Amino acid sequence: MIQSPYLPIHNDAAAVPIAQELPRLARETTAENPWPVSVLSQKFHDAVSRWPSAWIEGQIVEINTRRSGSAYLTVRDSIEDISISVMGFRNFAVMARDFRQGDRVVIHGRPDLWVKQTRLSFMADDIRRVGTGDLKAQIEELRKKLKGEGLFDADRKVALPEFPSRLGLVCAPQARAEGDVITNARLRWPTIEFTIVHAHVQGPQCPPDVIQAIQKLDMDPAVDVIIVARGGGSFEDLLGFSDEGVVRATAACQTPIVSAIGHEDDWTLIDLASDMRASTPTDAAKRVVPDVVEQMQIVEEGQRRIRERIRSMVENESRLVDGYANRPSLTNPQTMLEKPQRFVDDSQQRLDIALRRIVDDASLTVEKLHASLTAMSPQSTLNRGYAVVQASDGHVIDDPDAVSAGENLTLTLRRGSLQAQAL
Repeated sequence: MIQSPYLPIHNDAAAVPIAQELPRLARETTAENPWPVSVLSQKFHDAVSRWPSAWIEGQIVEINTRRSGSAYLTVRDSIEDISISVMGFRNFAVMARDFRQGDRVVIHGRPDLWVKQTRLSFMADDIRRVGTGDLKAQIEELRKKLKGEGLFDADRKVALPEFPSRLGLVCAPQARAEGDVITNARLRWPTIEFTIVHAHVQGPQCPPDVIQAIQKLDMDPAVDVIIVARGGGSFEDLLGFSDEGVVRATAACQTPIVSAIGHEDDWTLIDLASDMRASTPTDAAKRVVPDVVEQMQIVEEGQRRIRERIRSMVENESRLVDGYANRPSLTNPQTMLEKPQRFVDDSQQRLDIALRRIVDDASLTVEKLHASLTAMSPQSTLNRGYAVVQASDGHVIDDPDAVSAGENLTLTLRRGSLQAQAL
């Protein structure tokens, strides 16, 4: 039997140390004579230490090697969603430095229980790689499939608005990422407002929650930009953001969407489908909103340029006005009529000369026609002593044989006419 240092006394007096034998077997314990936690933990340790060593196979989802010569791994079953903690020292820690998250490995060791916290782990002494991780291979195949469908094409990306008024935020409740986004966004743009939808950001509930949150914010017309944010984590913790449904919901989102998953070195498939990838939630807040200080500087610089431009325009116009005011046409307006008056005078003179020439030419023509008409006139012939003989019927007689004896004739002379009778 094991000696117990205390014997419980059911009265108001303080417990008095009294030696008591503890039960040897668990079935012998009672409420009046229980095992202390240390005894149970030691018995667990003794039982585990008798377990045989074994080779186990799984995928590394978290690994931490330290310079002190120790290594701590979390290894996940390749088929079932079950993980185990693995630790090792010295040679094992040196070997573990060549491995990364996602590697599929076999590890040799034996079970071990840490008595102080009754924590079961696997104490390893050998590790070997058996291929790349199944999860990484699956994600790579999904990436190729979605890329072939054009979900990652640059022409599908939507530009972020320059001055958003409301941000939609998808994150875990009470997560540090939520505070980082809100604090940094309001430091840069104090008037920004938020619509926050909480969701699971790891585990099996992560994909449906994130899909529902994205769709809900996308249907809100007041939301200008959506940020999906999560702090850092292991490869396994971020798997939900490489889910096919999450990626398709991100690609189908009409509202500009920014992914801020993990740290700068962490990559998930949602980063490829989003319109912008931010390295951290803080980086996302800085990217989606402008800096009010920078914007004020831009406004001040614009105002300065406008004032300089207006001042320059006014000065130029003032110089033009001064030049116009000093012109002779304004100081002595009568000079404006001098040129038109000279034009009128010259035109009048040319018109007078032209009309005189026309009249002279017309007079000369008339004189010539008068002379020709005078020369051809029968009166001219009469003036030279000729006479015109006409019969009684008035026709001119130009043949003596056409006149009968005793016929009355009319003789037209230079002056007047006389009557005659043919013999």
